[in-house]
Amino acid sequence: MIFFVPSPVCNKWHTGKTTASWEDSGDVMTFLRVGLIGFGSIGSAVAGRLRLGEAGPCTLAAVLVRGHSLGTANRVRSGDCVVTANPDEFFGQSLDVVVEGAGQVALRQYGARALESGADLVVTSTGALSDDSFRGELIRLAGTHGRRVLVSSGAIAGLDGISAAAMGRVEEALHITRKPPVAWKGTIAEQQHDLDHLTVPVVLYEGSPRESAQLFPANVNVQTAVALAGVGLDRTRVKVVADPTVEHNVHEVLLRGEFGELRIELKNVPSPENPKTGRLTALAVIKTLRNLTAPLVVGA
Repeated sequence: MIFFVPSPVCNKWHTGKTTASWEDSGDVMTFLRVGLIGFGSIGSAVAGRLRLGEAGPCTLAAVLVRGHSLGTANRVRSGDCVVTANPDEFFGQSLDVVVEGAGQVALRQYGARALESGADLVVTSTGALSDDSFRGELIRLAGTHGRRVLVSSGAIAGLDGISAAAMGRVEEALHITRKPPVAWKGTIAEQQHDLDHLTVPVVLYEGSPRESAQLFPANVNVQTAVALAGVGLDRTRVKVVADPTVEHNVHEVLLRGEFGELRIELKNVPSPENPKTGRLTALAVIKTLRNLTAPLVVGA
């Protein structure tokens, strides 16, 4: 029997030695080498939980950051983790899985390279996948290199149920995102409304998740995830709301079809560093990583 004990120094699981396989062979277990792109609210939270061993047998091997973030990331790094602003150095670390936590631009910039390097790719900025051409290219590369693109559930729940429902006939798919006005600062909403003085909810956009992903790239990635899990980007309808009456980032999903009716409501606590993102997003990444090595996965 093997007991895994997370080391506070090296962020590794002590088994006496490591190999390249999950299988138990007496006293041998492996851990996945994880690379993290970005060290903002998502990246820093994921790194912290990785160090605590919450993702199972995984080690944070490398972090790719912008130059101005090097100091912050280096202060919290542990063990032999490489922190760099150089993509060549990052992708040279023999990574098993790369986690994107830096936005749609970063996913477009580095997603293909992650797959080409032989790593699985965990995506949090799912809105970039609303581009059919880009999504198709990632899928092609994943197939070519024998890897996978893993869309983290992020700030939503029920993607498994939504996917199951979409195997049958679905008549209606609706996703409403409500966030406090502060979450929409730095977006086009700030040009159209006085966000500091809203007193009633204001609909910022209503239509397709294809367009909402482009209009609000840091706010509504989860709408693309719901659409891709369900009936697709063209049949899913979305609504984006700046709501001064809520304190949380709220997602409401409705599906109706031959299976019956599915309703999901999540009230996510916003990240203190970035109110556009909920705390659940980083937790979802940790769960995705843990599932990669877990012998039992519930909700697959």
